Amino acid sequence: MKVVITGANGQLGQELCRLGQTADFEVHSLNRQHLDITNESLIQQVFKRISPSLVINAAAYTHVDRAESEPDLAFAVNKSGPAYLARYCADNRLAFIHISTDYVFDGTKDQPYQEDDPITPMGVYGQSKAAGEAAVRSILSNHIIVRTSWLYGVYGHNFVKTILKLAAEKTDLRVVNDQFGSPTSAADLAKALLTIARKIGAREKFDWGTYHYCGKGITTWHGLTEKIIELAAPYAVLKARQVTAITTAEWPTPTKRPPYSVLDCTRLKSQFGIKPEPWQQSLKRTIARIFSSS
Repeated sequence: MKVVITGANGQLGQELCRLGQTADFEVHSLNRQHLDITNESLIQQVFKRISPSLVINAAAYTHVDRAESEPDLAFAVNKSGPAYLARYCADNRLAFIHISTDYVFDGTKDQPYQEDDPITPMGVYGQSKAAGEAAVRSILSNHIIVRTSWLYGVYGHNFVKTILKLAAEKTDLRVVNDQFGSPTSAADLAKALLTIARKIGAREKFDWGTYHYCGKGITTWHGLTEKIIELAAPYAVLKARQVTAITTAEWPTPTKRPPYSVLDCTRLKSQFGIKPEPWQQSLKRTIARIFSSS
């Protein structure tokens, strides 16, 4: 199956390209230099040359705070881009997998969010991603939207790599302890997306629509930080001796974060047989890969 992966230079895109190089797929990786997804005529030109069977959109504007001062760019990438990709897929009878986020929710719930819960994004980033979801749904019936949360990995910039850097430099880290979520390995998410892609290629029976995928279990940014330092200790000499818990109010940001953004992944398991691993196990593998590649 010929698969186009947009956003191929991002942390998820690189994992998709790495894991997708199997006998199942002919992967065409397109980064920002190859394809600007906000340019509809360029999409048509590039895709016509490749003639894909499936499109996986891992391209996104993900600067949560910066989006408040760059709303036009955020909506261009997160709404218009997916809409253009979905329109090409609709016109050419292709399936489309699109990645979204827990930030479409406001975090006021105290139980894991299900796919049909009302979405009430608090900032421009979440609003732009919610608008992208709506655009895909309105254009193309054969779509899979996968919302994820607290994504990290070996590639690119993410919370885990930031903490590893800070822990090597500082003795005391101050980290928010009143936001709850489920850390998600980019490699694990990529495996899940490729499982979905295989079922699409095999024309197996499943329901199109929106799904959730995140690591199994719940923690805070503070809890995640403590685990990162614990798992990194065998690989590096770290200066960090203490992780101080602080409140969100003590670490103000331009955009409010959902205080609770745990996602219910039951539907994905029932439709595709995909069962997330405990986030601690995935984090251990990722940290080992980070240090082995450095």
